[in-house]
Amino acid sequence: MAEGVGDEIATLTKLTVRSELSNLVDDPEANTADKLDWHRLILAGSILARSDMRANQEAGLRIAVGAVVLVKDEKVRDAGAMLLGQLSNFRAVTLAIGRGLVADDLDGRLGVSLRLETQRREMDRSVLVETSGRWLEVNEFQQRFWTGASSADWLSASAPTASGKTFLVLQWLVDQITAGEAKVAVYLAPTRALVTEIESSLEQYLKAVKGVVVSSLPLRTKFDDARAGGARLILVLTQERMHLLANVLGADFLIDLMIVDEAHKIGDDGRGVILQDAVERAVRLNPKMSLVFISPSTQNPGELLADAPPGATTQAVDSDAPTVLQNVILAKQSKGKPKLWNLVARQGGEEVDIGTLQLASSPSSIPKRLAFIAAAATGDRGGTLVYANGAGESENIADFISQLQPDHDPGAVDPELAALAELARKGVHPGFRLAKFVERGIAFHFGNMPSLLRLEIERLFRSGKIRFLVCTSTLVEGVNLSCRTIVVRGPRKGKGNPMEPHDFWNLAGRAGRWGDEFQGNIICVDPHDGSAWPHGVPVRSRYPIRRESDAVLDAGGELLGYLEERAVGAPRDVDGDGDFEQVGAYLLTTYMRLGSIADAELAKRHDAAFIKNLDQTLSRIAAKIEIGSDLATRHSGVSPIGMQRLLETFRAYKGEPDNLLPAEVASDDSYDRFVTIMRRINASLFPAFEPDARAKLLALIVFQWLKGKSLAEIIRRNIAWHEEVGKAYKLPDIIRETMMLVEQIARFRAPKYFSAYVDILHLYYVEIGRQDLIDADLDIGTQLEFGVSSRTLISLMELGLSRMTAVELFEKIARDDLDRDQALQWITERADELDTMELPVVMLRELRERLLPSGGAAMTGPQPV
Repeated sequence: MAEGVGDEIATLTKLTVRSELSNLVDDPEANTADKLDWHRLILAGSILARSDMRANQEAGLRIAVGAVVLVKDEKVRDAGAMLLGQLSNFRAVTLAIGRGLVADDLDGRLGVSLRLETQRREMDRSVLVETSGRWLEVNEFQQRFWTGASSADWLSASAPTASGKTFLVLQWLVDQITAGEAKVAVYLAPTRALVTEIESSLEQYLKAVKGVVVSSLPLRTKFDDARAGGARLILVLTQERMHLLANVLGADFLIDLMIVDEAHKIGDDGRGVILQDAVERAVRLNPKMSLVFISPSTQNPGELLADAPPGATTQAVDSDAPTVLQNVILAKQSKGKPKLWNLVARQGGEEVDIGTLQLASSPSSIPKRLAFIAAAATGDRGGTLVYANGAGESENIADFISQLQPDHDPGAVDPELAALAELARKGVHPGFRLAKFVERGIAFHFGNMPSLLRLEIERLFRSGKIRFLVCTSTLVEGVNLSCRTIVVRGPRKGKGNPMEPHDFWNLAGRAGRWGDEFQGNIICVDPHDGSAWPHGVPVRSRYPIRRESDAVLDAGGELLGYLEERAVGAPRDVDGDGDFEQVGAYLLTTYMRLGSIADAELAKRHDAAFIKNLDQTLSRIAAKIEIGSDLATRHSGVSPIGMQRLLETFRAYKGEPDNLLPAEVASDDSYDRFVTIMRRINASLFPAFEPDARAKLLALIVFQWLKGKSLAEIIRRNIAWHEEVGKAYKLPDIIRETMMLVEQIARFRAPKYFSAYVDILHLYYVEIGRQDLIDADLDIGTQLEFGVSSRTLISLMELGLSRMTAVELFEKIARDDLDRDQALQWITERADELDTMELPVVMLRELRERLLPSGGAAMTGPQPV
């Protein structure tokens, strides 16, 4: 290609990138598209499109996009659209027609032979949606997925971000469930943000379909209905929620189909083990269920099929074909001129000069660099994401961008932006910085924010009303939020760890999402700064899937030493990281269930001699554990060693046995009980709430959350607590800290360890003949996950309301024991009074859209919790 059209491709790269950026210094020497030999280029593109090599396909796509967006000649544009069709990129053709770049009736302008060729290609690249009888145009990867998923028992598919994976998987899932192939399906997603997004997408797809419901609540009501022949059910759950549901259902956890999204996260620290455990648990209970894994840009998707049951048919679907152009642009400051930044686009191993970007001011800090470059490159356009290394930094960058925007009239704020600002002020805090930024079309977005607020930000960004969105690593976790441009400098993930190449490209995949844009830009600031980019700007790569459990097992003797030490030492005194704790719990539980690790599927991936040593170590530990494997299985990631130690703590307790229980949150001593239980968990089970001195604050957050208090109320009380104890604070920091404590402590750690605590306590009560103390009502893990303790609140959320809206509405309801139908009746009877209840506009809209779509008749919808 270098000796053929290499120079023209470089010119096209420069022109297409420049067409997407603002505030570039004029370049009189820049070639124009009209000077290019388009007949030659289109021919070259047609040849390159036949190649299986990604670089050649990208070149073909570059030519096709250039012909459509840069040239005025309609014949060249038609030829570009034809070339897109040759690349099976029918969504780009539709986009070109939708934007008026290519005139309607493209087929009508073709000759007979070309028209027949086009129709043949479209037929070859279409799949039949059985339930509607509609043919769906797809690309090569999507076609292989559809065919494979419909024939194989287990399938693992991998393709780059922006290749249409999620779109097609959801279409296929809807087809399967509406065709009656499955009564109950589970869609596992790694984050609550992705759960909410998938649930909303499914609800849209199923809007006109009767007899199918979608839920993200791990409750058995809809599950039992589906199994009894009622409405079929799609459950969208995190791995933790799937374990909660399996705990509730036990042997009744019968599902027909499971989809595991972002399946490569089986290699993540901690939660990767919980995901692996969730999949294995579902397979044990449902050996004949269909299972689909999807992951972005992996080398070996077939690795996930290694544990398929005997006799199950398997298939791996792998693709690296591009669907949109993703331009990696390196931005380096001009020497001695801080307002001028030289841009070059990386193209294969070459760099293409793009030009010089002119900033409005000289950036004196890293947040300013990101903000100024984003503002300059975006200009009057929207759709720009800026990646920040932390929630606090995201707020500061948003602040700088807002100061660079033209003066705005406070009385002329867009009504939807004003409604979002109102939600931020009333739902979080009057001083929450987000409110004043969104009024100018700028927002920040991080994982600990309430889902209703985050969803509204995403919706308004997609609509173009929010022009700049400063985000953190939440966007790497699979949220499908497309944009035109991403600005990034030295991205980190977690606690300051440089982002791995696969995460970088997962983020970069948000630029130029397929069907929404022809291309996207990823502007990498200071690419030559080793402190920002210790390994350089990552080149595009595909990476191997590897289970976290396998990685830890390779530690060999180190892992064995940890297990031996864990068996005899207090949990807080044991050296080792959380990975060993999680994997150790998984291995010990597996041993207790099977009687030998050698019988587990994982054994075939490791040295036989090591497995034998591991078996001997686990055998010695298991011999001292009295709890059963069934109880251990209920608590993924919680060590049976810790559970045994907690049981012994209960046995040694000298007080009244009922004092060991968590008290109802309405009880006067409930808060003190939470403090005591947290310290008991720290000492016996796992130091999840350490240091002990912090237990009072953590208990306060958990107590308020479980009591059903709003986030705004929890923040107010946290501020009051700081003032009461004389502890200094800054308002933005304490808002973010409270959000973090709610998400990480109240919704993640507390459900995990309190649930195990209560189960062990029940075991102890049975042992001493005090079953009368066991309360079989709603599981405390589920209560903590959703932050509810009353029947009415859980009913409101079961109806489809976010927790934010449910809590506000609950404040207007007198009774706390309404079931789902009674709660729905309460709302329906007051449909005409909702405007007088002083609820924020966004909450009112959620209420009406999900429960009162016709102004009166109620219906159920998704549950963004």
